[in-house]
Amino acid sequence: MATLALALAVVMTWPALRDPTDTLPHDLIDSALMGWSLRWGAYALWHDPGRLFDGNAFYPESLSYAFSDTLLGYWPLALFGRGVAAATLAVNLTYVLISALASVGGYALARQLGASPLGAAVAGLATAYAPWRLSQAAHLHVISTGGILLALAMLARGHGFSIRYGLRPERGHVGWIVAGWLVAAWQITIGFGIGLVFAYVLAGLCLVAVGLWWRRGRRPVRRAVWVADLVGGAWFATVGLLMAVPYLRVVAAHPYARRGIAEIGYYSPPLRAFLVGPEESWLWHDDPLGLRDSVPLPTEMSLLPGYTLLALAAVGLVVSVWPRRWRIGLGLGVLASMVLATGTRTFSGGRYTYLLLYHLPGWDGIRTPGRLVVWTTILLAVLAAGAVTAIGHRLSGVGRRITGRRLGLGHLVGGLAAVLVVVEGLSVMPHPRVPDPPAALTTVHADEVRPPLLVLPSDPTFDPLVMLWTTDGFPPVVNGLSGFTPASQDEIRAQTAHFPDRASVDLLRRYGVRTVVVLRDRVAGTPWADAPDASVDGLGITRTEIGEAVVFSLS
Repeated sequence: MATLALALAVVMTWPALRDPTDTLPHDLIDSALMGWSLRWGAYALWHDPGRLFDGNAFYPESLSYAFSDTLLGYWPLALFGRGVAAATLAVNLTYVLISALASVGGYALARQLGASPLGAAVAGLATAYAPWRLSQAAHLHVISTGGILLALAMLARGHGFSIRYGLRPERGHVGWIVAGWLVAAWQITIGFGIGLVFAYVLAGLCLVAVGLWWRRGRRPVRRAVWVADLVGGAWFATVGLLMAVPYLRVVAAHPYARRGIAEIGYYSPPLRAFLVGPEESWLWHDDPLGLRDSVPLPTEMSLLPGYTLLALAAVGLVVSVWPRRWRIGLGLGVLASMVLATGTRTFSGGRYTYLLLYHLPGWDGIRTPGRLVVWTTILLAVLAAGAVTAIGHRLSGVGRRITGRRLGLGHLVGGLAAVLVVVEGLSVMPHPRVPDPPAALTTVHADEVRPPLLVLPSDPTFDPLVMLWTTDGFPPVVNGLSGFTPASQDEIRAQTAHFPDRASVDLLRRYGVRTVVVLRDRVAGTPWADAPDASVDGLGITRTEIGEAVVFSLS
């Protein structure tokens, strides 16, 4: 199963592995940031784990690795090679692995809950290749749902639970419980973008389980199960707390990093966003229904889980192997997750829905409610798995009567559903080539270009590429991109608009910046267009040309 999932992932994400050290999926902004994040995690753990969260970007700020989700859990994938090539390879390997893990996790969860192999396969494909995931391809932390699915499947297996057959403790196994908590903890190390919601879901499931146990007369539970859950839950909480501490320190140092209600409203999608296919989809690229222009921010509001998945889930509300109460519960869960994902755009501006969650610890760090589509997709996939399983059972007998073979109409219907799900997941994803780093930013010129550095131009669209270039040695740089702009970076960008002049040079020296690298081929049309040839008389700085870069030494 794992081998098939990985092979399909390679095909579905192609050409990610055609030039894995030279191209990035989707774009050179967020994907470049992902490359820096992956490579920094591996570099810091190997060289100085005590300063893991003090990334080299956003100088002179500390804890800059915690300005965004870290992707720390994928650090082994960033150990191959060095510099930009290693970071680029890590992004592509992670991108492929994410789809494989999601398909295996979706299959395992549906299978444990009681779906047939074909029904579980449809669920696995739906969770891995839902169309909305294509628009989020550059946000590896958002589409990293495999750990969630695997953890839920393992915990259900360990406790002997399935929707179809109920709770059967004798079929449980403590080892699966421990494995489930370990995978859940690993998921948290990828980031809180979806990890925070996952933590609350796990906490809610634990409370429900304890409540049902109490209500049903506190039936005896094996001590090993209690111990495994307590120890595993404690480990999960410990990892979550250790990961949360630097983020809490960042918010304390930068209160403006908190997501205000106005910002949440800007990123809140309308309900029709769940019918909008992304531009990166092969099937929905041309937007035949004309829905993409109807949402304010298509890049974040193309939330289509798949029309095939929606149809199968709708069938699953009526025809399913799941008990009726579970079908109703899953259907309500789908509706609730969709309403919550709309943030402040429905029901009194979200006052009685999403904004109720806004008061939970950590929730004010989430600015994109639409990413709750992760849970909509999981619930839809479970409903679809129940439908495909039931249809398979009902039609398999018909097929045997007609053909005399075990392979019946149910298998054909299920196979067709799986194919349609995969077709909706096909992409026309761009894979732009990563520009080679300027000679001035390579270790060859380390003696001439002394950090800390400021690379110009500096703006949110170009800084991620600078961050990626610095993975060859990780010199401290002012440049950086995250969900917020630190006050120091904002000041430096504003005050250096006329660099080189006395005010900008004095400011940079005050911050400890020793070198400014101006990229002649990049500054056209920016405030720094005249910087390469500007006079430095009387400023006490020197100018050197290295390739296409003009290097100003402030020392």
